[in-house]
Amino acid sequence: MKLAVQEQLLPGRTLQEKFAFAVDAGFDAIELRGKGDFQFAARLPELKRALADGVVMPTVCVDMPHFIGDFDPARRKDAVHQLRSQLTVIAELGGVGVMTPASWGQVSLRLPPFEPPRSAAEDREVLAEALATLGEHAARNGVLIMLEPLNRYENHMVNTLAQAAELCVMDSIKVAGDTYHMNIEEDDPCRSLVEVAPYLAHMQVSESNRHQPGTGHLDWAAQLATLDAIGYDGYLALECRLRGEPEFVLPQAAMFLRKFL
Repeated sequence: MKLAVQEQLLPGRTLQEKFAFAVDAGFDAIELRGKGDFQFAARLPELKRALADGVVMPTVCVDMPHFIGDFDPARRKDAVHQLRSQLTVIAELGGVGVMTPASWGQVSLRLPPFEPPRSAAEDREVLAEALATLGEHAARNGVLIMLEPLNRYENHMVNTLAQAAELCVMDSIKVAGDTYHMNIEEDDPCRSLVEVAPYLAHMQVSESNRHQPGTGHLDWAAQLATLDAIGYDGYLALECRLRGEPEFVLPQAAMFLRKFL
Protein backbone atom coordinates (compact mmCIF):
# COMPACT_ATOMS: atom_id res chain seq x y z
CA MET A 1 0.00 0.00 0.00
CA LYS A 2 1.11 3.55 -0.75
CA LEU A 3 0.06 6.88 0.74
CA ALA A 4 -1.55 9.72 -1.18
CA VAL A 5 -2.81 13.11 -0.03
CA GLN A 6 -5.46 15.30 -1.62
CA GLU A 7 -4.08 18.30 -3.43
CA GLN A 8 -6.06 20.95 -1.52
CA LEU A 9 -4.39 19.90 1.74
CA LEU A 10 -0.89 20.59 0.46
CA PRO A 11 1.00 23.88 0.62
CA GLY A 12 2.52 25.08 -2.63
CA ARG A 13 1.53 27.11 -5.69
CA THR A 14 1.99 24.36 -8.29
CA LEU A 15 1.48 20.62 -8.37
CA GLN A 16 5.25 20.27 -8.60
CA GLU A 17 5.70 22.24 -5.36
CA LYS A 18 2.87 20.35 -3.69
CA PHE A 19 4.34 17.00 -4.71
CA ALA A 20 7.79 17.93 -3.44
CA PHE A 21 6.25 18.77 -0.07
CA ALA A 22 4.16 15.58 -0.10
CA VAL A 23 7.18 13.37 -0.73
CA ASP A 24 9.19 15.11 1.99
CA ALA A 25 6.23 14.60 4.34
CA GLY A 26 6.14 10.86 3.64
CA PHE A 27 3.50 10.52 0.91
CA ASP A 28 3.86 8.83 -2.46
CA ALA A 29 1.23 10.59 -4.58
CA ILE A 30 -1.32 13.37 -4.91
CA GLU A 31 -5.05 12.72 -5.23
CA LEU A 32 -6.58 15.28 -7.57
CA ARG A 33 -9.95 17.02 -7.19
CA GLY A 34 -12.29 16.95 -10.19
CA LYS A 35 -14.39 20.10 -10.34
CA GLY A 36 -17.42 20.50 -12.60
CA ASP A 37 -18.01 22.71 -15.63
CA PHE A 38 -15.16 20.82 -17.33
CA GLN A 39 -12.67 22.67 -15.13
CA PHE A 40 -10.73 19.43 -14.67
CA ALA A 41 -10.33 18.93 -18.40
CA ALA A 42 -9.14 22.53 -18.69
CA ARG A 43 -6.28 21.62 -16.35
CA LEU A 44 -4.89 19.01 -18.74
CA PRO A 45 -1.87 21.10 -19.89
CA GLU A 46 -0.99 21.79 -16.23
CA LEU A 47 -1.44 18.13 -15.34
CA LYS A 48 0.68 16.94 -18.27
CA ARG A 49 3.50 19.30 -17.25
CA ALA A 50 3.31 17.95 -13.72
CA LEU A 51 3.35 14.37 -14.99
CA ALA A 52 6.43 15.12 -17.10
CA ASP A 53 8.10 16.47 -13.97
CA GLY A 54 7.45 13.23 -12.11
CA VAL A 55 4.34 14.12 -10.13
CA VAL A 56 2.36 10.96 -9.31
CA MET A 57 -1.41 11.51 -9.67
CA PRO A 58 -3.26 8.18 -9.66
CA THR A 59 -6.80 9.16 -8.70
CA VAL A 60 -9.44 11.88 -8.93
CA CYS A 61 -12.03 12.65 -6.27
CA VAL A 62 -15.06 14.38 -7.78
CA ASP A 63 -15.76 17.85 -6.41
CA MET A 64 -19.01 18.99 -8.00
CA PRO A 65 -22.33 20.51 -6.84
CA HIS A 66 -24.40 17.59 -8.20
CA PHE A 67 -23.84 13.91 -8.85
CA ILE A 68 -25.03 10.86 -10.77
CA GLY A 69 -27.92 10.21 -8.35
CA ASP A 70 -29.40 13.71 -8.52
CA PHE A 71 -33.19 13.93 -8.57
CA ASP A 72 -33.05 16.32 -11.53
CA PRO A 73 -32.44 14.56 -14.89
CA ALA A 74 -30.49 17.49 -16.35
CA ARG A 75 -28.11 17.57 -13.38
CA ARG A 76 -27.67 13.79 -13.55
CA LYS A 77 -26.83 14.05 -17.24
CA ASP A 78 -24.31 16.80 -16.56
CA ALA A 79 -22.68 14.78 -13.78
CA VAL A 80 -22.23 11.84 -16.14
CA HIS A 81 -20.73 14.11 -18.82
CA GLN A 82 -18.34 15.65 -16.29
CA LEU A 83 -17.23 12.24 -15.02
CA ARG A 84 -16.71 10.93 -18.56
CA SER A 85 -14.42 13.89 -19.16
CA GLN A 86 -12.55 13.29 -15.92
CA LEU A 87 -12.10 9.61 -16.78
CA THR A 88 -10.62 10.61 -20.13
CA VAL A 89 -8.18 12.99 -18.45
CA ILE A 90 -6.98 10.57 -15.79
CA ALA A 91 -6.51 7.96 -18.51
CA GLU A 92 -4.26 10.38 -20.42
CA LEU A 93 -2.21 10.71 -17.24
CA GLY A 94 -1.90 6.94 -16.86
CA GLY A 95 -3.88 7.00 -13.62
CA VAL A 96 -6.17 4.52 -11.89
CA GLY A 97 -9.55 6.24 -12.10
CA VAL A 98 -12.17 8.61 -10.73
CA MET A 99 -14.35 8.20 -7.64
CA THR A 100 -17.80 9.61 -7.00
CA PRO A 101 -20.58 9.20 -4.47
CA ALA A 102 -24.12 8.53 -5.62
CA SER A 103 -24.94 11.99 -4.31
CA TRP A 104 -24.04 14.33 -1.49
CA GLY A 105 -26.23 16.57 0.64
CA GLN A 106 -29.33 15.96 -1.45
CA VAL A 107 -31.53 14.25 1.13
CA SER A 108 -31.10 12.08 4.22
CA LEU A 109 -33.53 9.50 5.56
CA ARG A 110 -32.40 10.60 9.03
CA LEU A 111 -33.04 14.33 8.62
CA PRO A 112 -36.11 16.38 7.56
CA PRO A 113 -37.98 16.00 5.26
CA PHE A 114 -37.03 12.29 5.65
CA GLU A 115 -38.84 11.16 2.48
CA PRO A 116 -36.98 11.33 -0.85
CA PRO A 117 -39.04 11.99 -3.99
CA ARG A 118 -37.90 8.69 -5.52
CA SER A 119 -38.30 5.07 -4.39
CA ALA A 120 -35.33 2.83 -3.56
CA ALA A 121 -35.96 0.88 -6.77
CA GLU A 122 -35.93 4.10 -8.80
CA ASP A 123 -32.70 5.16 -7.06
CA ARG A 124 -31.05 1.92 -8.09
CA GLU A 125 -32.28 2.23 -11.67
CA VAL A 126 -30.86 5.76 -11.94
CA LEU A 127 -27.49 4.73 -10.50
CA ALA A 128 -27.29 1.59 -12.62
CA GLU A 129 -27.92 3.59 -15.78
CA ALA A 130 -25.27 6.20 -14.95
CA LEU A 131 -22.71 3.62 -13.88
CA ALA A 132 -23.28 1.55 -17.03
CA THR A 133 -22.43 4.58 -19.18
CA LEU A 134 -19.43 5.48 -17.04
CA GLY A 135 -18.26 1.88 -16.74
CA GLU A 136 -18.23 1.45 -20.50
CA HIS A 137 -16.32 4.69 -20.95
CA ALA A 138 -13.85 3.74 -18.21
CA ALA A 139 -13.29 0.33 -19.80
CA ARG A 140 -12.57 1.87 -23.20
CA ASN A 141 -9.98 4.13 -21.57
CA GLY A 142 -8.39 1.52 -19.33
CA VAL A 143 -9.37 3.19 -16.04
CA LEU A 144 -11.96 2.72 -13.28
CA ILE A 145 -15.06 4.51 -12.09
CA MET A 146 -15.23 3.99 -8.32
CA LEU A 147 -18.41 4.40 -6.25
CA GLU A 148 -17.88 5.78 -2.75
CA PRO A 149 -20.48 5.09 -0.04
CA LEU A 150 -21.27 8.08 2.20
CA ASN A 151 -22.81 8.07 5.64
CA ARG A 152 -26.58 8.24 6.18
CA TYR A 153 -26.56 11.96 6.98
CA GLU A 154 -24.92 12.90 3.67
CA ASN A 155 -26.59 10.46 1.28
CA HIS A 156 -29.58 8.13 1.32
CA MET A 157 -28.75 5.79 -1.57
CA VAL A 158 -25.39 4.12 -1.00
CA ASN A 159 -24.14 4.05 2.60
CA THR A 160 -22.19 0.80 2.93
CA LEU A 161 -19.44 -0.97 1.05
CA ALA A 162 -21.79 -3.87 0.35
CA GLN A 163 -24.39 -1.57 -1.21
CA ALA A 164 -21.72 -0.12 -3.48
CA ALA A 165 -20.44 -3.57 -4.42
CA GLU A 166 -23.94 -4.58 -5.55
CA LEU A 167 -23.68 -1.94 -8.28
CA CYS A 168 -20.32 -3.19 -9.58
CA VAL A 169 -21.71 -5.09 -12.55
CA MET A 170 -18.65 -4.75 -14.80
CA ASP A 171 -14.93 -4.94 -14.16
CA SER A 172 -14.44 -1.20 -14.68
CA ILE A 173 -16.83 -0.30 -11.83
CA LYS A 174 -15.29 -0.67 -8.39
CA VAL A 175 -15.71 0.49 -4.79
CA ALA A 176 -13.85 3.28 -3.02
CA GLY A 177 -13.94 2.97 0.77
CA ASP A 178 -13.63 5.84 3.23
CA THR A 179 -12.72 5.11 6.85
CA TYR A 180 -14.74 8.08 8.16
CA HIS A 181 -17.99 6.95 6.54
CA MET A 182 -17.25 3.32 7.39
CA ASN A 183 -16.90 4.27 11.05
CA ILE A 184 -20.54 5.42 10.97
CA GLU A 185 -22.11 2.82 8.69
CA GLU A 186 -20.26 -0.49 8.94
CA ASP A 187 -21.14 -2.79 11.84
CA ASP A 188 -17.68 -4.32 11.56
CA PRO A 189 -15.36 -2.36 9.23
CA CYS A 190 -12.82 -5.17 8.99
CA ARG A 191 -15.41 -7.79 8.09
CA SER A 192 -16.93 -5.42 5.53
CA LEU A 193 -13.54 -4.94 3.87
CA VAL A 194 -13.10 -8.71 3.62
CA GLU A 195 -16.56 -9.15 2.10
CA VAL A 196 -16.03 -6.58 -0.66
CA ALA A 197 -12.37 -7.40 -1.29
CA PRO A 198 -12.87 -8.32 -5.00
CA TYR A 199 -14.48 -4.93 -5.66
CA LEU A 200 -12.26 -2.66 -3.55
CA ALA A 201 -10.03 -0.45 -5.71
CA HIS A 202 -9.31 2.57 -3.52
CA MET A 203 -9.32 3.77 0.08
CA GLN A 204 -9.64 7.26 1.49
CA VAL A 205 -8.51 7.71 5.07
CA SER A 206 -9.49 10.07 7.84
CA GLU A 207 -10.30 9.73 11.51
CA SER A 208 -13.55 9.12 13.33
CA ASN A 209 -13.72 12.90 13.83
CA ARG A 210 -12.92 13.64 10.13
CA HIS A 211 -9.49 15.00 11.08
CA GLN A 212 -6.15 13.43 10.20
CA PRO A 213 -5.41 9.85 11.30
CA GLY A 214 -4.18 9.63 14.87
CA THR A 215 -6.53 12.25 16.31
CA GLY A 216 -9.56 10.00 16.90
CA HIS A 217 -10.53 6.47 17.94
CA LEU A 218 -10.38 4.33 14.78
CA ASP A 219 -8.59 0.99 15.09
CA TRP A 220 -6.01 1.63 12.42
CA ALA A 221 -3.95 -1.44 13.25
CA ALA A 222 -6.92 -3.71 12.64
CA GLN A 223 -8.20 -2.03 9.47
CA LEU A 224 -4.81 -1.71 7.79
CA ALA A 225 -3.93 -5.27 8.74
CA THR A 226 -7.20 -6.37 7.15
CA LEU A 227 -6.39 -4.48 3.96
CA ASP A 228 -3.02 -6.19 3.88
CA ALA A 229 -4.60 -9.60 4.50
CA ILE A 230 -7.06 -9.24 1.60
CA GLY A 231 -4.22 -8.26 -0.73
CA TYR A 232 -5.20 -4.63 -1.17
CA ASP A 233 -2.29 -2.92 -2.93
CA GLY A 234 -3.86 0.43 -3.84
CA TYR A 235 -3.48 3.85 -2.29
CA LEU A 236 -4.53 5.17 1.09
CA ALA A 237 -5.51 8.73 0.17
CA LEU A 238 -5.71 11.27 2.96
CA GLU A 239 -9.04 13.12 2.70
CA CYS A 240 -9.75 14.99 5.89
CA ARG A 241 -9.75 18.24 7.78
CA LEU A 242 -6.43 19.16 9.30
CA ARG A 243 -6.14 19.84 12.99
CA GLY A 244 -3.10 22.10 12.85
CA GLU A 245 -0.90 23.56 10.15
CA PRO A 246 -0.21 21.28 7.16
CA GLU A 247 3.56 21.72 7.44
CA PHE A 248 3.35 20.12 10.88
CA VAL A 249 0.43 17.69 10.81
CA LEU A 250 0.83 16.11 7.35
CA PRO A 251 4.24 14.57 8.16
CA GLN A 252 2.75 13.41 11.46
CA ALA A 253 -0.18 11.77 9.69
CA ALA A 254 2.07 9.98 7.20
CA MET A 255 4.35 8.77 9.99
CA PHE A 256 1.33 7.57 11.98
CA LEU A 257 -0.08 5.55 9.07
CA ARG A 258 3.25 4.05 8.11
CA LYS A 259 3.55 2.50 11.57
CA PHE A 260 0.85 0.06 10.52
CA LEU A 261 1.99 -0.68 6.95
